[in-house]
Amino acid sequence: MKNTHLSAIPLPKIAIDDSYWNRYIQLIPSVALPYQWAILNDKVPDAPPSSCLRNFRIAAGEEQGERKGVVFQDSDVAKWLEAVAYSLSFRPNAELEATADDVIALLGRAQCEDGYLNTYFTLVENGVRWKNLTEGHELYVAGHFIEAAVAYYEVTGKRRLLDIMCRNADLICRVFGPGENQLHGYPGHSEIELALVRLYHATGTRRYLELAKYFVDMHGQSPNYFLEEMKRPDFKQIFPEFSDYSPVYSQSHIPVREQHTAEGHAVRAVYLYCAMADLAQEYDDEALLKACRDLWDNIVTKRMYITGSIGSSRFWERFTVDYDLPNTSNYSETCASIGLARFSLRMARILRDASYIDVVERALYNTIRSGISMEGNTYFYVNPLEVWPKRCLEDTSDAHVKPVRQKWFDVACCPTNVARTFTALGQYTYSSDCDNLFVNLFIQNETDCVLGEKPVHLSLKTDFPRTGKISLSVNGENVPFQLYLRIPNYAENWSVCVNGQPASGTLEKGFYCINRVWNCDTVTLQFDLVPHFVFANPCVHADSGKLALVRGPEVYCLEETDNGKELTSVFVSGNAQITEQWDGELLGGTMLLHFDGFRLFDESGAANSVCTKQPVLKPVKLTAVPYGSWGNRSKGEMLVWMHALLQ
Repeated sequence: MKNTHLSAIPLPKIAIDDSYWNRYIQLIPSVALPYQWAILNDKVPDAPPSSCLRNFRIAAGEEQGERKGVVFQDSDVAKWLEAVAYSLSFRPNAELEATADDVIALLGRAQCEDGYLNTYFTLVENGVRWKNLTEGHELYVAGHFIEAAVAYYEVTGKRRLLDIMCRNADLICRVFGPGENQLHGYPGHSEIELALVRLYHATGTRRYLELAKYFVDMHGQSPNYFLEEMKRPDFKQIFPEFSDYSPVYSQSHIPVREQHTAEGHAVRAVYLYCAMADLAQEYDDEALLKACRDLWDNIVTKRMYITGSIGSSRFWERFTVDYDLPNTSNYSETCASIGLARFSLRMARILRDASYIDVVERALYNTIRSGISMEGNTYFYVNPLEVWPKRCLEDTSDAHVKPVRQKWFDVACCPTNVARTFTALGQYTYSSDCDNLFVNLFIQNETDCVLGEKPVHLSLKTDFPRTGKISLSVNGENVPFQLYLRIPNYAENWSVCVNGQPASGTLEKGFYCINRVWNCDTVTLQFDLVPHFVFANPCVHADSGKLALVRGPEVYCLEETDNGKELTSVFVSGNAQITEQWDGELLGGTMLLHFDGFRLFDESGAANSVCTKQPVLKPVKLTAVPYGSWGNRSKGEMLVWMHALLQ
């Protein structure tokens, strides 16, 4: 870890204009943010009420009433503000910015004199603070507001929200720590740890970094803080379902440096791992980095779905055991994939290894993209890999699975999280320091940056993932730096040229490195995107004997709209010929994949659940669409893993 820190190029310096991603990037400020603003103000009929802004007005003494919503409801406002900030970096909007400024002013009026800011514990618990770190989410909410404050400051230069949250963070620094008169607790839901690192970088105030380290180091110490907290006579349970609380849920079962398998609540886990990665780099902590590597490897090789989703069980929204990846009852929360992408990006920057970016890309193009409709006003919270709408009944094991995207949720962390992710997509595209530029994702953009202590303009042109043709123009004047061009793990027959001539470089951890003095040069990367079938490991009980279809970073699925009902009766040979068809109109522009398969038919004519004769296989024509686009046409069945015709 002796390398200099890689970081993102500031978002205002990146202008994305990409035929694939524009549909989402432009959708957020034009549709999603206004829609979410209406939701936060309870102005969308038939949607679950938010009460978010009303809660802050009550806390500020400007309105009378009862505080409503879950204990962490405030965080929806924070993520909305963060998404607004990022959207302003590429689409200035004076009206939207003024609205955000008004919200920030409201937060300032709702803030307590000592810096405390949380409507639940101010209004519902009458100012009783820090008594339920197990479930209370006080630190989690503060973390999201800190992230919003840093984003808003970095994009607009305005300090008001940053000052509000510095006051809040200073209070938290006084309350928590190793001192005799401080609380020795830590968050039941990680988030503030990574946020404090961001606040440290924005302000240079080292106590924020030190508190982040303290919180992470306290995980798993004995006696367990949460178990002890729950024994106290003044402990007030918020969630009765956690009366038999296990520290595994919050990754506090053992110290973090001893954790090598991903356990517990998936979102909590990956947010904690993000902070662990940040701190491993800040403190050059090899033991912490090893834990991060082991945890990431465990997730990606044994506990991650092919779509980049994580969290296989509805109960605890958790990781379970290796290879437990059910398709119909899984949780796979959108927020969990966002957290995994953030964790993977951090690991890529520390280790300069493209395999981590492969996972970032897999999550973005599949589960995270699936989390929002192409209209921008409905959302998935849970992301199954197989849907039979008739089975998605209330009061059943699949009640959490929705066959159509929803207007909103009682627990609404995912919609605003998707908004802040897609408006910050530029952060994932490049990583750099003074002497190195890493091209992570193939998203068309124009970017200004500083390399070799000189200004450089980058112009990346591509229609990826329709094709694997990427052109990067580097415009500078005698600028020495190393360019690292990612060669994805699915790239076939790849080649790299500089100014039309084969490049002279080296392949380093999945990046093609070119070291030269740059002027007005053009680098081209070209590879074949070949659709193909992949087979499930037989250890994956839900998918043994099944195959799935992938093309580049995109996983494909069958939908009832194209293929009729009873999709689980489909069988496909792994040698089936796949035909590509580009449809520029369908779903905003989609590469359809066609192939021959077979479908089981019962010819006995019986209506029983048991057939009296062996079903027969009959040929059928099948059409697959990208998983990230599913559910945008009509309600119906969906299937990723198909039965394989094995020889």
